[in-house]
Amino acid sequence: MSDIHISRQYHPSQQHPLDNPVRWSLTGAHAHLAEGRGNVLRYLVDVSPFVALPEQPDAADWDDIAALAGPGALVPLAGVSVPPPRGWEVVARGAGVQLVDDGVAAAYDDEAVRLQASDVPEMLALTASTKPGPFLPRTIEMGTYLGIRRGGVLVAMAGERLHPPGWTEISAVCTDDAFRGQGLATRLVLAVAAGIRERGETPFLHAIADNTNAIRLYTSLGFRLRRSATFLAVRVPDNLPDPDDIPENVPVT
Repeated sequence: MSDIHISRQYHPSQQHPLDNPVRWSLTGAHAHLAEGRGNVLRYLVDVSPFVALPEQPDAADWDDIAALAGPGALVPLAGVSVPPPRGWEVVARGAGVQLVDDGVAAAYDDEAVRLQASDVPEMLALTASTKPGPFLPRTIEMGTYLGIRRGGVLVAMAGERLHPPGWTEISAVCTDDAFRGQGLATRLVLAVAAGIRERGETPFLHAIADNTNAIRLYTSLGFRLRRSATFLAVRVPDNLPDPDDIPENVPVT
């Protein structure tokens, strides 16, 4: 883990935690999984690809993200609505929605087991085949992950990802194709939500805007739409200045 040095003042209290949940997670519950430069924060590269900027980044913020990620790197951003500077390529832009608990019938499930580090190879295989979103070798460290096995094989899972104060995101909801239609994903979402509620926090989640089936399922379970969201991936220019020529950050004391 790298030390986080913040050279310019940033006041997250000006913003609701769910408006920039990656940043609030990295400055709070997930600070031990973070590295940064200036006002730019990101998860350790084997935990999650997500990067957080202030909601209104300035030129120095873009310089810091470039120095942190490196020339030509693909950078997924969250909580940023402004376009990148000239020379940065927008590789992907997608519309999404954010949903929050509004009376979810959360309930533990006897068949759902807590997954451990020894289960990571199976979790990586399941997420690779079902593609619920990025899942890396240390993503399991972001929170509790539950799974259901059939014949000793992991066939469905769901877990906790972003963790802004007072909230926990439900993520990596997936089921092997051969076991879909049995309600396993629903049971796991409700079980993960029960654990979040037990801590006195509120579940939330994200979905792609055109994934109407998923959104219909989540709303039927008691989630409500809070806001729309933009998923943005940008590529750092190749012709960057040498990072050694960029002044070092001064730690906040």
